[in-house]
Amino acid sequence: MSKRVTVVHRSIIVLCTIFVAAVGIPPSAFGQVVPGLAGQLPTLAPLLERVTPAVVNISVISETPTASNPLYNDPFFRRYFDLPDQPPAQQRMSAGSGVIVDASKGYVITNHHVVDNAGQITVTLKDGRRLRAELVGSDQATDIALLKVESRNLVSLEIADSDRLKVGDYVVAIGNPFGLGQTVTSGIVSALGRSGINNEGYEDFIQTDASINPGNSGGALITLDGKLGGINTAILSPAGGNVGIGFAVPSNMALAVMNQLIDHGEVRRGRIGIGIQDVTPDLAEALGLGDLRGAVISNIEAGSPAEHAGLKVGDVVTALDGRALHSSTDLRNRIGLTPAGSNVRLSVVRNDGRHDISVRIEGAQRASSQLTGTPFDGASLRNASAEEAREVGAGGVVVESVAPGSRAARAGLMRGDMILAINRTPVTSINDVRRWTADRKSTLAVELVRNGARMLLIIR
Repeated sequence: MSKRVTVVHRSIIVLCTIFVAAVGIPPSAFGQVVPGLAGQLPTLAPLLERVTPAVVNISVISETPTASNPLYNDPFFRRYFDLPDQPPAQQRMSAGSGVIVDASKGYVITNHHVVDNAGQITVTLKDGRRLRAELVGSDQATDIALLKVESRNLVSLEIADSDRLKVGDYVVAIGNPFGLGQTVTSGIVSALGRSGINNEGYEDFIQTDASINPGNSGGALITLDGKLGGINTAILSPAGGNVGIGFAVPSNMALAVMNQLIDHGEVRRGRIGIGIQDVTPDLAEALGLGDLRGAVISNIEAGSPAEHAGLKVGDVVTALDGRALHSSTDLRNRIGLTPAGSNVRLSVVRNDGRHDISVRIEGAQRASSQLTGTPFDGASLRNASAEEAREVGAGGVVVESVAPGSRAARAGLMRGDMILAINRTPVTSINDVRRWTADRKSTLAVELVRNGARMLLIIR
């Protein structure tokens, strides 16, 4: 090796050492001396040797209906050509990733969209073992699903407190992009609390520039101390590939969903009966809130847990159980993922000072299950509160949530819509909506209020 090359190598080592010390990467994340170099270069190899056995590849076989010629619907045509009543379904194969979070019980977290409509799920471990997986439960709104496998000698990941993540923290993404097999990429936390990717879901995404591509879904976003910080879920890309903008569900949200899926097989969302909006800089100035952030209560339902607890319109909710709130979406997510029957402590600011108020969470009203097979399938509805009715000058039904990809979502309904009339007939309760859908009208003209403006939505 020439003297010049040796000097260059030593310079690189010095610069890397200074960089590591400056950014605070823990020495435990790095390992062996690189052969042939007079010193030690930082490497993630020791960390990856420890955590990659907990990240698995998932293959899914699902069945989709076969498109058929309209003539096949004619009983005479089917009988003449001896055709089956129903064409055989087509099998479709897809791939994704998952993370073992409990080795003793065989629990594997992945994305809902990875295993949606799955007929058969196979988990492949890093050592090549292939295991049949059982779907414990799945939650479309957070895009989290839980699988269970039976095997010995599994390796699991410890779950990090994602609330402690900061922009600039180094992270590693591990998954199965494009079905290539286990792949590792690295980057930083680019932003926190991202939402708006899907307005009907529960979102609080970690944004990262660690490369995430199709097939990474359900994989692990690892912190440099080897803990699970998030579940890789989505990318923002004009061409379908990585452009440095990827999103992961925070580990705290994934853990809350997992616990409910284990207990109930589904997520039973909580509510306290309030309408909320963000504390914007203009609103903070108008109310004299300074730099406070959180959610402003804009309305309270009569007879709701919020009313019984003593919450008031205009209260600014700044924390839940001592954890600061950053937006109304943050408050909505936390209440929605809190099991019904639990008590939470809301820190609020009002004219007479700060207060800690205990509120009991009740189960979310579910009209969606009674509207299955209708144009409102996938929408959760509730009767409008008296205050909401006064604001628009009429009673109505409020859309509390819309499941992504559902019939209601495809029809154009959105969370927060207030339905006032259907086919020019006023709607004052959920029963009115049920009556219209029971009549099986081919077309529904739905008059609603969205963001303060009246509009007409045609649903077929």
